[in-house]
Amino acid sequence: MSDDVFGRLANHLAALGMGYPYRDDLLAILRENLNPTEAEVCLLFPNRVGPCKPVAVDVIAPHSQLSRVELEKTLESLAERGLIFSGQTAEGGKGYALQQVGFGFPQTFFWKGEDTPQARTMTNLIKKYFDRKVTQEAFGGSETKPHRYIPVKQSIKPDLQAVYSLDMMEDVINQAQAFAVAHCTCRFQARLHGSGCNHPLEVCLKFDELAEYLIDRGLGRRVTREEALGIVRKSEEAGLVHFVDNAYGKVKHNCNCCGCACWNVGTIKRRKITRDVLMATYFLRETEETECIGCGNCLQACHVDAVVLEDSIAAVDQDWCIGCGVCVPRCPTGAAVIVPRTDKKRGPFETFDELHEQILKEKGLK
Repeated sequence: MSDDVFGRLANHLAALGMGYPYRDDLLAILRENLNPTEAEVCLLFPNRVGPCKPVAVDVIAPHSQLSRVELEKTLESLAERGLIFSGQTAEGGKGYALQQVGFGFPQTFFWKGEDTPQARTMTNLIKKYFDRKVTQEAFGGSETKPHRYIPVKQSIKPDLQAVYSLDMMEDVINQAQAFAVAHCTCRFQARLHGSGCNHPLEVCLKFDELAEYLIDRGLGRRVTREEALGIVRKSEEAGLVHFVDNAYGKVKHNCNCCGCACWNVGTIKRRKITRDVLMATYFLRETEETECIGCGNCLQACHVDAVVLEDSIAAVDQDWCIGCGVCVPRCPTGAAVIVPRTDKKRGPFETFDELHEQILKEKGLK
């Protein structure tokens, strides 16, 4: 293992709540984007923390060999290039934090949706780094999963919508105060590789602190609550899968995914990582057999290939179904239904902070 500043930084990043698994390919990414001085500055930040937790310059300045002016200039340069997070500290002042996996890394290279030489360089480096083992370690390295699927609204029967209101996108959006939209980084990278699909790109929603960060750094654009709801409807019309942070309150982001390129839906579709190792799934699809006419619409809609026809009846592989509900609106007879899982020990956490405190504990970082 390298003992230079980039090796030390790779180890430092591995101990974040949503950490970067150490690989030689990670060192290549760090060297591509940082000079040694910038890497030393990144080493000043606390790392056994959850995402989006900026600290004031006063916290790290005493440990830096740079002058205050040089340190602030370096921090602002890193933030402007999307290499560190910036926002308000708990005390209300300006602060910075390390990017965490899924919350800026590697998304900042692609959220703008701009085809640039840097984007092409980074998509090649990221593709090499985020193989199956790194993806499983980064997102499945704790019993508690950082993200959960939310069924599309049309898949929850009207008489149950009040019961499961916290499990619908409308509630996530209604709780947020600030909204930004960016490009889907998975589909954008796939297009750079020449293997993209035709699903919409600008459908990646961010909320509150993460939204303000994207807006401030030009990585996304501000939208209203009504526009955010419209993006959700657009995503559902396109048959996309909703996922959000595995919490009911203070959710930071929503992605609208497909099986073509998504790091989780696509991985599950290709049976690379078991569903429950990768994501929290609180609902499953069932078939009311007496209503099924074997039309096959749900097979075409399913992003993870979890439905097959057996004796002209749609059969669901519940070990791989993600309960997204995108098949339900495409069923002409109402045979496809979404039901809550009965084998889950607990549901989503109350807040984003509680979720990531638990992940830190499970990873032995608290």
